[in-house]
Amino acid sequence: MDNKRILIIDDEETIQTVVQFGIRMAAGWEVFTASSGFEGIQTAQTEKPDVILLDVMMPDMDGIATFKELQSHSETEQIPVILLTAKAQTAEKRQFNDIGVSGVITKPFNSLDLPEQISRILHW
Repeated sequence: MDNKRILIIDDEETIQTVVQFGIRMAAGWEVFTASSGFEGIQTAQTEKPDVILLDVMMPDMDGIATFKELQSHSETEQIPVILLTAKAQTAEKRQFNDIGVSGVITKPFNSLDLPEQISRILHW
């Protein structure tokens, strides 16, 4: 696998750490972290990651609002976004697909499987 650049936007530090560790261990990809939607948008604009893993449930600016904001900027609108969520009922998945996210990974997940899941979703 090529060396990819991943941005994880999640307000929980433990999730950031687990994802960062798992992706580095399993694939050796570079991982950036952001703790809020606002911070994530800024990081995405400066780092230009290959994909964004975005938590749906966050305070202030949730994942959906963050995704819509990313889509409204020319620097970030082409970056694929995969939602991380504990809410993965069929209705929610349909709603997520309707707004144009690349995929959904449900929590809890095995962080060592993330590179494989990301690659499958994005056809890398």
